[in-house]
Amino acid sequence: MRILLAEDDEAISGLVAKQLASAGYLAETATQGPEIWELGGTGEYAAIILDLGLPGMDGLSILKRWRAAGVETPVLVLTARGSWMERVDGFDAGADDYLPKPFRTEELMARVRALLRRAQSRSSPALAAGRFQLDERSARVSFDGNPVEVSPMEYRLLAYLAANKGRNITAIELANHVQGRDDDAAKNAVEAMVTRIRRKTATEAIHNRRGFGYAISDETL
Repeated sequence: MRILLAEDDEAISGLVAKQLASAGYLAETATQGPEIWELGGTGEYAAIILDLGLPGMDGLSILKRWRAAGVETPVLVLTARGSWMERVDGFDAGADDYLPKPFRTEELMARVRALLRRAQSRSSPALAAGRFQLDERSARVSFDGNPVEVSPMEYRLLAYLAANKGRNITAIELANHVQGRDDDAAKNAVEAMVTRIRRKTATEAIHNRRGFGYAISDETL
């Protein structure tokens, strides 16, 4: 799952990003208000961690714009100011949860997990594509009804392919989604992950059209 971490304090951002990565999430960090507003509006994130004190555009204004535009991504608000009035303002603007600084990363991670559970409970937790079945609540995978052990990155790769079922996705696009970068090393890592998943399932489980990319399809090619 991709999480947008909107925080301009490098020390806090680095610590939180490390915790998110160790828990199997892909954290994309941003520090400037206008950039954060654009990124969050794409709807490509499972959750957003949003600091209110951002340069260029404050977090409260960003959140109001997202909600006005129909963005429903769960948002956990961070702020160095912890007055009850600001909490009310944050919730009125559309925040799903609120965490004042300083905080323990353990509490932040617990709140992120709670946000994701609530969001997923409002939608179907099952994602099926081809012979794969993915449980988005537990991040578990089965193939032909049998459980398959996958790493967090392998799960993210499968989830992205399943969400784009039938569409050919290049190794570069997969690398950008799974690892947050698109260099040659990330591209090679994606190819290695596909190979490992095929070994655990079946060679034809993930199709590869040379020059087009990878795909999971309900049709037999």
